[in-house]
Order: sequence, then structure tokens, then C-alpha cells
Amino acid sequence: MSLPTSSRVEAPRGAGERARVEAVPYDFRRPIQLSREHQRVLHVAFDSFARQATTVFTSALRTICQVTLLTIEQRSYAEHVDSLATTSYLTLFTTEPMPGRGLLDLPLDAVMSCVDHMLGGPGDASQPQRPLTDIESGIVRGLVDRLLSEMRYSIEVIVPIDPQVTAVEYNPQFAQVASSGDVMVVIELELRIDDRPHRMTVCLPFTGLHPHLAAAAAPAPVSGRERAQRAEAAMLLQQTFEDVPVEVAVRFRSSRLDPAALAGLQPGHVLRLVHPSAAPLDVTVGDQVFAHATAGAHGTRLAALVVATVPSPSHQEKS
Repeated sequence: MSLPTSSRVEAPRGAGERARVEAVPYDFRRPIQLSREHQRVLHVAFDSFARQATTVFTSALRTICQVTLLTIEQRSYAEHVDSLATTSYLTLFTTEPMPGRGLLDLPLDAVMSCVDHMLGGPGDASQPQRPLTDIESGIVRGLVDRLLSEMRYSIEVIVPIDPQVTAVEYNPQFAQVASSGDVMVVIELELRIDDRPHRMTVCLPFTGLHPHLAAAAAPAPVSGRERAQRAEAAMLLQQTFEDVPVEVAVRFRSSRLDPAALAGLQPGHVLRLVHPSAAPLDVTVGDQVFAHATAGAHGTRLAALVVATVPSPSHQEKS
């Protein structure tokens, strides 16, 4: 069941500026798993592929060509096949180390125009709708190999695949790349040859691509140099703290007196302390006892001889 929405909504873009945004129905039976971060990673990769594909078509056809990235969507394989033309030039290729296969779709009229250009023809808009001959297939195969090579280079930041052509089909119903219900990532591009637009798509398996997208969208791992810099900074910080002077007090154990006794103190009065006469004194820093010592002298100065240390809470827990 899908949630119906209005066909268009207006979203404010700035002061006095409004842009019309297309609204699409949301199918609750098929939750969207392609997150915004994953789309951003794919957009960067296939935007680079579009630029490289522009160079490939322009140099091979020796005419003005332009490839532009349009959309990146999550679809079932059946939905993608239904969106293709009845007759097209479909290249099936491997996606190892990802499971499954990918699909590159080029409209047949665009392929025929490419062949016409590469054989020295004008590449007219009116082209025959038929399967390619052996000679034409060899010419187009070289162009497709270059496109797959550029795609490998563009998405190696996500996953280092080595696409190899496994088959070519002209009917989308015969291109069995995945099951009809399998989720796919469909990248739609626009190919312009002599200012004539053609729809070009790349289809990749979402299940195999998802873990690599998650890793690519995660924060970059710390390099060895950064780890060394952090370790050096931690060591310098520790050494600096060890050299910071702190006030140390050697004192008796605290005793409790009521306010009346304190108010009546006079010179010559004797206070009874709870500190046993045989017990060592407490060595404290900021009211925290960390050692015990006995009173003594060192030359003309009073001194304290440390006789025991107080274990830290972490050591006590371990013991």
C-alpha cells in the first residue's frame, strides 16, 4: 500500500525564491534502505564516471557528446526491467568481489548512432532498430569496454570491482541479472550525441553494494602517521602532567568537634585527636590520601618518611 501525495509541492529556497519539487509516493511494503549518505557517496563516484564517459564518447565518436548524472534510486529488478525500452543494447558484466552481476543499458538508436559516427558516417537520428552485426558488435564492444574501465576507476573508492562483459542482450526480459524482487541500485544518466538526448542506465546489486557503501560513508580510518602523532601527543601530555607541581600536605587524621567546643577554645587547651599515636601520618593532595608517612627531620627542615602507599581504586577493583 502506498501513501498518496500531491504531485507537486513548493519548497522555499531563499528570500523571495520558491522552487517546485516533485513529490513521490512512498511504498511501506518496500522501505528505502539507500540512505542519504550512501547516495552522496554514489553521486560522487558516478559524477566522476559521467565526466570520464563524456571523454570516452567524444574521443571515440569525434563529435560533441555529453554524459550527465540524473538520478540514483533504489528499485526492484522487475521495476528496472519494466522501465527499459522493448529493444535495447544491454551489457551484462561481473561485479566481483560483490555477488551478482551488473547491467549497462544503452538505447539501441544511440548505439547505432555511435557505430555510424565511428565508421565515418554522420550519425543521423534515424537509425535501424535491429541487432548488431558481428562487425558492429566488435566496434561497440571496444566502446563498452572503455566505459566499464572508467566505471571501475570511478567506483574503486567504494569497492574495487573488475567488470568483465559476460553477455549482451537486446530484450530486457532475457537479461537475467537478478531475481525480479531483488533490490538494485539504478544510476540513470543522460547521454547527448549531437545534442540528441538518450537515456543510459547502470544497474548494480544493492545487497552486495550495501556493506561497501556503509564502509565508504563511515569516517576515514586513522592512518599510521596520525596514530604515531596521537601517541606522541599522549606521551608529551603525560610527561607534562608529571612535571606539574602540586601542594602536598602531611597531616593527622581529621577529628570531629561540636561547635560549642570550637567556640570555647583558649590558649593552653588540649584537643584529643582520633589519630592513634602509633599510626603514621596521612600524605594528601587535595584532600585525597595517597600515602602514609612518619614525621622526621632532614637537616634543619622537617621531613616525612613515606612508609606505605594507598592503592588506586582501579587496583583495588582488580584485586
